[in-house]
Amino acid sequence: MDAPNLIRAVVVDPSVPERLVIKSVELAAPLPNEAIVRVAAISLNRGEVRRSQTAAAGWRPGWDFAGTIDTPAADGSGFPAGTRIVGFMAQGAWAERVVVPTHAIAALPDTVSFQAAATLPVAGLTALLALERGGLLLTRSVLITGASGGVGYFACQLAARSGAIVTAQVRRSEQVDFVTMAGAHQVIVGNDFSAYAPYSLALDSVGGDILPRVLESLAPDGTCVMFGATAGTEITFNASKFYGGGGLSLYGFILFHELKKQTAAAGLARLVGLVATGELIPHIDLEAPWTEIATVAQQLTDRQFLGKAVLHVRG
Repeated sequence: MDAPNLIRAVVVDPSVPERLVIKSVELAAPLPNEAIVRVAAISLNRGEVRRSQTAAAGWRPGWDFAGTIDTPAADGSGFPAGTRIVGFMAQGAWAERVVVPTHAIAALPDTVSFQAAATLPVAGLTALLALERGGLLLTRSVLITGASGGVGYFACQLAARSGAIVTAQVRRSEQVDFVTMAGAHQVIVGNDFSAYAPYSLALDSVGGDILPRVLESLAPDGTCVMFGATAGTEITFNASKFYGGGGLSLYGFILFHELKKQTAAAGLARLVGLVATGELIPHIDLEAPWTEIATVAQQLTDRQFLGKAVLHVRG
């Protein structure tokens, strides 16, 4: 770009059918604890894509990114120029360069690619922190609904690595091998959870008619962590069965709230370490240049691929 404070970024434009376009925008001036990062790769999540369909003109989506420090934070926090990093932003990560607080980035070893790292922030942190709600998982039974999605795939791996007995729920039989590869010990196709019940911990992103069945399948003192409702948000369940189950908990999880309790940097560093040692393996089903953002976002909405989509940003 001619002007040093102008960058290209993905923005919402309601005047075009796809709503997502790349335009010139102004790069914000960093605060003392913020670094400027040159972005190499981004990944897509359903939440930001869904919001872009109703957001006002000019809104800038994007949570997940990986790249290289261009300008370190002025206060000395974070990493020096040239450091390869992965990061999380509340919005605006889909851009050539971003301004990001140092508490939201983690360094990457050379063995972890930008593409793999870009899959980690939202999906990886959600899986990691949701599973932590269950405490020690060794030998405990864990149910993960919607297990073929980005969060579910990471959650299967992390739960299995923690010594849990992992049951994955998927919608179609052709998804069974995919979640088994991620570490699921047993797989349910559909919505009958009785075969492997009860479960000490359940992670649910489906809602709809799935959540009531999940709650009825919990063990006494069991917890269900709900972080989505792709099948519907208006949900009715049997209250007497819920409180009659004995000490059951339903926890509403949203990543932005959880990151008020601990920094994204801490969780990202843990995830990066697991990827570096081969103990956590991101599944990238689609890679493309970021100029194809609108097409890939629609493919994600239409569930045309499993795992994650990663776009390469070339400034």
